[in-house]
Amino acid sequence: MNYIELLAQLLKGLGTTLRLIAVSAPLGLLLGIAVGFSNVYAPRPIRGLAILYRSVLRGVPLVLQLFVLYYVLPRAGILLQPFAAATLAFALCSGAYHSEYIRSALLSIPPGQMEAARALGMSRFTAIRSILLPQALRRALPGCGNEFTYLIKYSSLAYLVTLVDITGAGRLQAYASFRFFEVFVYVGVFYLALVGIARSGLHVLQRRWRRSSGGLH
Repeated sequence: MNYIELLAQLLKGLGTTLRLIAVSAPLGLLLGIAVGFSNVYAPRPIRGLAILYRSVLRGVPLVLQLFVLYYVLPRAGILLQPFAAATLAFALCSGAYHSEYIRSALLSIPPGQMEAARALGMSRFTAIRSILLPQALRRALPGCGNEFTYLIKYSSLAYLVTLVDITGAGRLQAYASFRFFEVFVYVGVFYLALVGIARSGLHVLQRRWRRSSGGLH
């Protein structure tokens, strides 16, 4: 087996994986924030839709979500490119989990803060944006950080929709050389490095937020 060629192909796959994460991670977080706030503060019909979204996307396996977006939707005339299908699936799934962390963080904030903000003349939107959102994000950071590392790992499913990410590149090299063990050891090292870097960055961010809040959570 040509290890230089293997490394070159895995690095190409790494580029695809990083692009997937760079797009789906912020989309998932923004969706999670919107759904999390809807679960707590939206009118009842919207709250019901948010609960339904969270329940379905957390209950249905990600593999099935990928298959529906890439293989089933074309039968209804909706054709998604592999990158778009994978990004949408990862963002929707990640957003469902983020929403639960945000919802729990919001429920941990004393309701008197909203009442005090409204008494000072703030609109509901301004109070949420200026007072509740920063606190919710700080409290939800550990859970949302874990979800980000999970996203790195389950991005390995992108090969199921024909994307040549790290896993897809490794799979092609393994079938070409029949050296499955060696190839997937290298693949595992790539994912281990990505997760390690992400966890280190999240640890630094959490420590800075803790300092900025005077050690309060």
